[in-house]
Amino acid sequence: MEQKNKERNVFWRTFSSVRLTIVLLIFIAIVSILGTFIPQREEAVEFAHRLSPETFHFFQVIGLFDMYHTAWFRILIGLLALNLIICSIDRFPGAWRRFSAHPRPDRSKIFEDIPQEQTITIAETLDSVSATVEELLKSKYRRIATKVTGSAAFFYADKGRFSHFGVYLVHLSVLVIIVGALIGSFYGYEAYVNIMEGDQVDSAMLRGRMLPVDLGFTVRCDDFNVSFYDNGAPKEYRSNLTFLNNGKKLKSAVLLVNHPVKFRGITFYQSSYGTVVGDRAFIRIVRKASKPEIKTLKAKLGQEIPLPGDEGSFTISQIKDNFMNMGPAVLIQILSQQEGAPTRFWVFQYRDRIKRQFPGIFERFPKLNPSAFRPYTFFLEGIESKYYTGLQVSKDPGVPVVWTGFIMIIGGLFITFFASHRRLWIRVIPVGDKSKVTVAGMANRNPVGLEREIQELLADMKASFGDTKNA
Repeated sequence: MEQKNKERNVFWRTFSSVRLTIVLLIFIAIVSILGTFIPQREEAVEFAHRLSPETFHFFQVIGLFDMYHTAWFRILIGLLALNLIICSIDRFPGAWRRFSAHPRPDRSKIFEDIPQEQTITIAETLDSVSATVEELLKSKYRRIATKVTGSAAFFYADKGRFSHFGVYLVHLSVLVIIVGALIGSFYGYEAYVNIMEGDQVDSAMLRGRMLPVDLGFTVRCDDFNVSFYDNGAPKEYRSNLTFLNNGKKLKSAVLLVNHPVKFRGITFYQSSYGTVVGDRAFIRIVRKASKPEIKTLKAKLGQEIPLPGDEGSFTISQIKDNFMNMGPAVLIQILSQQEGAPTRFWVFQYRDRIKRQFPGIFERFPKLNPSAFRPYTFFLEGIESKYYTGLQVSKDPGVPVVWTGFIMIIGGLFITFFASHRRLWIRVIPVGDKSKVTVAGMANRNPVGLEREIQELLADMKASFGDTKNA
């Protein structure tokens, strides 16, 4: 039993130590600095390529690429929280005793070595002065105590008792911030999603784990617009979003860079954009004849379109944005009215450039020849593309808790550094037909403020009695 008590005392002494608090704060500060200089999560890919295999393996094993979600960082935060709790429990009884104490008003030692300017003589009787002093104290202080004897009257008053709890409010606010951070770490997530114009999604992909997470609602991209500077750099891109639940529209919002949108506790950021190949292409058809025929049309993937001369029909079977690294291309399939297998060939958008790079390529390879079905030659004028918007999706249910902690810590710091427990003792003793009033005081901090308060109290007494003089 004695051994258990000894171990418990060692544990308590260790975690009630302010030195441990300082050590933990230093470790957390060092880790936070490392987390600032070492890119985290997806941003660490480029940085990791510059490391040696041994260094990369070491960083990966101890989780330096995602340190804020590692077990050891959470343990470090947990140790700090435990340290703050035990420190507060260990020291709170003393603060409570100071808060709830009721000092005797007739203390004599407090009036020893009082400066002369804190004593005034009033040309009135003891009873008259005592009554006026008591009324004056009641108007300025909530808690007062009096003791009147035949030879003297004593008064006690104080304010700012709650300043003893300022440091505990700071401790509590730090714990609240830690709890909020842990809530966000365990129950929050960062994800991303790409949405095509006109499409909608109800899930996003978790960063780092490539797992889908259900949003709990549907988000639709109604429109996407991007504007550019003269040098081609993007100037602004914006997404018009609609949030739905079971097909019912709940909210519409415009999402811009640095102007996130929040819905049901999930924040959406405009992160990126891009284009994907659509399902339509712009085709120009030239039919060689005594009078050449030229026709330009917009063809949809899989749509059967009759040839201008009624020799058959053609269909776009495939659309590629960079076929064989030679740029946009479409696969044309022609069904002739005559019996036989369909004719298939690729038509490239940048045909002239390919001819200069690879002379004779279209003649040597029929499947690349846009004139493979005579008397027609096909030209690809362009492929319809669609924009998609890239959204960063973030959920952190601990944010309100963290903000509550920050508000609390401001209040705690204000109480700790700007408030003080000021205690005043006043002694009134008769001197012949006059009365001598002496004011003494104590404060747990801010002695200048205590001195100022004593002088203000003496000034109020002089104003109340009129005929006074310093002893």
